[in-house]
Amino acid sequence: MDQPTPPPKSPTPPQPPPPSRSSTGAVTLSGLLPPASLIDSLFLTCSDLSSLSSPSPVHSLHTRNTAAAIHRSRLLSSLFEDLSDSTSSSVSLTPSSILCLTELHSILCRTKSLLNDLAATSALWSLLQLQSTAKRFHSCARDLASALDILPLTLLSISPDVHEQVALLHRQAKRAALFIDPRELRLRDDLVAIMAQKRNERAFIDFKKLDHIMRVLGLKSTTAYKEEIDRLEFEIIKQAGTGGFVAVSHIANLISLISCSKPIIFQSSKSDQTPLQPLPSRDLSRSVSCPVSSTTLSSSTSFIIPDEFRCPITLDLMRDPVIVASGHSYDRIAISRWINSGHHTCPKSGNKLIHMALIPNYALKSLIEQWCKEHNFLTPSLLQRSTSEAADSVSTVAKDHISELRAAMEAVRMTAEFLVGKIATGSSAAQRQAAYELRLLAKTGMDNCRIIVEAGAIPFLITLLVSTDAQTQENAVTVLLNLSIFDKNKILIMSSGAIDAIIRVLIGGKAMEARENAAATLFSLSILDECKLAIGGREDAVAGLVGLLREGTTTGKRDAAMALFNLAVYGPNKVRVVKAGVVKVLVDLLMDDEAGVTDDVLAVLALLIGCEEGIREIRENMVVEGVLVELLRFGSEKGKENSIVVLLGLFKDGGEEMGRRLLMNPRSVSSLQGLVATGSPRAKRKADALLRLLNRCLQSNFACV
Repeated sequence: MDQPTPPPKSPTPPQPPPPSRSSTGAVTLSGLLPPASLIDSLFLTCSDLSSLSSPSPVHSLHTRNTAAAIHRSRLLSSLFEDLSDSTSSSVSLTPSSILCLTELHSILCRTKSLLNDLAATSALWSLLQLQSTAKRFHSCARDLASALDILPLTLLSISPDVHEQVALLHRQAKRAALFIDPRELRLRDDLVAIMAQKRNERAFIDFKKLDHIMRVLGLKSTTAYKEEIDRLEFEIIKQAGTGGFVAVSHIANLISLISCSKPIIFQSSKSDQTPLQPLPSRDLSRSVSCPVSSTTLSSSTSFIIPDEFRCPITLDLMRDPVIVASGHSYDRIAISRWINSGHHTCPKSGNKLIHMALIPNYALKSLIEQWCKEHNFLTPSLLQRSTSEAADSVSTVAKDHISELRAAMEAVRMTAEFLVGKIATGSSAAQRQAAYELRLLAKTGMDNCRIIVEAGAIPFLITLLVSTDAQTQENAVTVLLNLSIFDKNKILIMSSGAIDAIIRVLIGGKAMEARENAAATLFSLSILDECKLAIGGREDAVAGLVGLLREGTTTGKRDAAMALFNLAVYGPNKVRVVKAGVVKVLVDLLMDDEAGVTDDVLAVLALLIGCEEGIREIRENMVVEGVLVELLRFGSEKGKENSIVVLLGLFKDGGEEMGRRLLMNPRSVSSLQGLVATGSPRAKRKADALLRLLNRCLQSNFACV
């Protein structure tokens, strides 16, 4: 629906004065980074990114995403180099250009931080985080495309070659899709499967597959294994406050996995400086049980947990041992689950427990903690302490993040006010450019929509709806569409008297996309009940929607149909919609295989069948029942449900005549019986009701056949 195209080049419009700092202390453009410093910082950041050749000295994950990010930074570096030359020659930048460049700087810094994180993170943990990291790469590319959307290249002093290069980058960034290497994905799935085996003490670990994963990730020596453990232990501190105990548990399982696999995969540990020879393939292929607990956090010379320290239920190291009435000790969580599930016996002895009290076994807990300390296991108390320390550091990071968000919102506010000022006082070209930039700004989030409205944009956008410039009109109505998604803005748009102008665009817009977006705006507004009454009472609005339903593209037809559906939900509007001649158009669309709006059409017909005028109009197009029977077989789930609703309405009104026509169709009964057997609950009820009516018709004195 919203496929923005860059506005045509135009002379530099007059710029209103930039916002000044008020007595309330609002941030101003002059309070941002000076243009020369900003461009220098952008150029240096791009240079740093361009100099990177590999995401990590250890592993080679996300090579395609990394290469794409570095390639984008190299394309941008020529832009900033040109701008650096122009600013050094006292060529000034416009306020909107400064804001756009500031956004680009933020995106490049995020990209650089992402690549640095990828380089410093454990290879195994990076493999587990494959999807989330790919989403971060995609987010950076998407945000770069949004920033380039509103970057006024025509206002920048750059060479034609650089202009073309940035335009190429813009197209590439807009086409960028989320990418995850299938080979890396399979590798991650294998690792997850091995971790699941590790958590199950009775399962066997496939060390041959684990060795393959390690080697693909570049972990080919005991030194690499040790460094990987160090990186994972550092990751525990980072994740304890952000990723939570689930992430900590996964990392602990990885450390335990490395610790127990190292002596098995390698024959000896004579030197930590050179790669050791792995065991012969026949030994690696042999399934080996790994007894190390998932709470292991560092390498251990002895990885056999004493049986007296294991919980008899989970066979894992007890964290909080308790004594039950039989005298046996269990981990508190495990025995509590046993008792809460309805058991009243001791799992180990089978004897009935005379009471359900759980007595802490402090002596055993002390022995377990001492053993953990000697064997470099992370005890629950140490884990809690590291989590607390990590939480304190995360608290500081969270405060900084909040400050950044506030600064970003203030930048959006200044941009919105600046663009509204251009619409209010600028030339036609300036208004077209400002409307286009507001259109893009409104697409990027609900907060932006709220800020644009608070900047007083709605009244000025309404004035642009009567513009003789097709692109200005299209941009203005699209901004109102994007703003109307925010519920509070719906009321403001309606109270500002926008309906008249939106309907005029719907009926006589300069471009088809403007008409379609006007219909989509009415659809969005009509979600509110009070708007249904106001819009549905306008005959020209209904007529305009019916006209677009006949003339528009597939997207426009769909928006018009859904707007009519919303209006027809309000009872009195049904008659107005029927009188506008919509039924004939809907039936024609239903019989058009290429229209692509079958489900939307059926939804409107199912609503209109609820009024006498609607039934009469649909019955006059009796050819429709043959199409509806076919849709019972081949339609979507919603399509089948609405087809039965229309058929039921026609049967109840048409009686024996409709029954005769249905029974004469050889596919009717079998299609209905199939829906009774396999359809959705609603389709089953409706199909069963229609079959009963047909059966009653057969048995009546009026022979239907």
